[in-house]
Amino acid sequence: MATVPFLDFKPMHDPLRDKLDAAVTRVSHSDYYIRGKECEAFEQAYAQYIGVKHCIGVGNGLDAIQLILRAWEIGPGDEVIVPSNTYIATALAASYVGATPVFVEPVLETAEIDPDRIEAAVTPRTKAIVVVHLQGRPCDMDPIRAVAQKHGLHLMEDCAQAHGARYKGVKTGALSEAGAFSFYPGKNLGAMGDAGAVVTNDRELADKVRYIANYGSDVKYHHIYKGLNSRLDEMQAAVLSVKLPYLDAWNEDRVRVAEKYRRAITAPEVALPLAPDADHEPVYHVYGIRVLNGQRDALAAHLKEQGIETIMHYPTPMHLQGAYADLNLTRGSLPLAEEFSATELSIPIFPGMKDEQVLYVADVINRFFGAHR
Repeated sequence: MATVPFLDFKPMHDPLRDKLDAAVTRVSHSDYYIRGKECEAFEQAYAQYIGVKHCIGVGNGLDAIQLILRAWEIGPGDEVIVPSNTYIATALAASYVGATPVFVEPVLETAEIDPDRIEAAVTPRTKAIVVVHLQGRPCDMDPIRAVAQKHGLHLMEDCAQAHGARYKGVKTGALSEAGAFSFYPGKNLGAMGDAGAVVTNDRELADKVRYIANYGSDVKYHHIYKGLNSRLDEMQAAVLSVKLPYLDAWNEDRVRVAEKYRRAITAPEVALPLAPDADHEPVYHVYGIRVLNGQRDALAAHLKEQGIETIMHYPTPMHLQGAYADLNLTRGSLPLAEEFSATELSIPIFPGMKDEQVLYVADVINRFFGAHR
C-alpha cells in the first residue's frame, strides 16, 4: 500500500543539509543568540523579497499580529474585523490586546473573507480589519482597501499561509499597512521552531513594533512602552536565510502539484480550489478540497486506510470554540464558516511531491465517490 504523507520535509531539506548544518554551527560558535547579525541579515533579505522597507523578526505569527495591533494602540472597547473561517490565532491577537474580534463570513468558493460583507460589520468601535490569505490564495484586496479607507480603519494582512503569493503582481504583506508572517516549520517558508515577522513600509510602525517586542525598550534599560518579549532568535534567522532563496522554486512546485490535482480529481462531489488568474497567484500552503455531499469524514477515513494523510482546516469554527463562548454566537449564527468547517479536507501537497503520489491520491478520491454514488 502506498503511503503519502500530508507534508514531507525531506525533498526540501535534504539538498540543503550542508548549508543548514553550517548555519546552525555558525550561530552556535558565535556565542550571540538574540538580535544579532543573523537576524539583521534575514530581516533585510525578507523585506527585499516582499518588496517593503522594513521587516522585524518576532517570536511567532500570533505575536506578529498582536504586536501590530498594539502598535496601533488598539485595545479594550475596540473591535477588530477578522474572517470567520481561519485559525484561531487571528482572533486571539485581537483578544490579547483587549479588543473584540468581529467575525465576517467568507466566499465559499475562495475560502477568503467576503469583501461585500465587511462594510456591514463596521461599527463606531471598529478600528482595524485583519484579512487572512487563507490556504495561500491572496484575498481580493482592492475592495477591502476601499472599505478601510472609507471608514478610516487600519488594514493588516495575516500572511501566515501565503509566503510569496501575489495579488495583481504585488506580494502579500505589501498590500496593506502591515503584514504578519509565521515561519512555523510547516509553512511555505518554515523555520526549525517557532518564528515570525512583521513587514511594513511605515517606519514609525516598524520602530514601534520592534520596541514593543523588546520589552518596550528602544535602548537597553530604557522602556517607553509596556512591551512583550518576542524576538526572532539567531538560530531561526540563520535557518530562514538559508531557505529563503529557494522559496519561489518551492512555491512553483506546489503550483505544479495543484494543477495536477485539478486535472486528475474529477469527482463531481468535490469542489477544488480556484485556479490562479491574472489577479490572484496562490502558493497553495494547503490544497483544501470541499466535499459537498456530507461524506467528508468518510472520505478522510478512507484516505487514511489507503495510506494517505489529510487534515481538516478547521473542524470547529472559532465562534463555536469554548474560547469564544463569551461572544454568545450559537450554531447557525455564522453558517458559511460552519459549512466550510464541515466540508473542508486538506490533501497532501508539498515541494518534491512525486507525480505518482499526486495521481494516487486523486485516484483514491475518484474511486471512493464512484463506489458511493
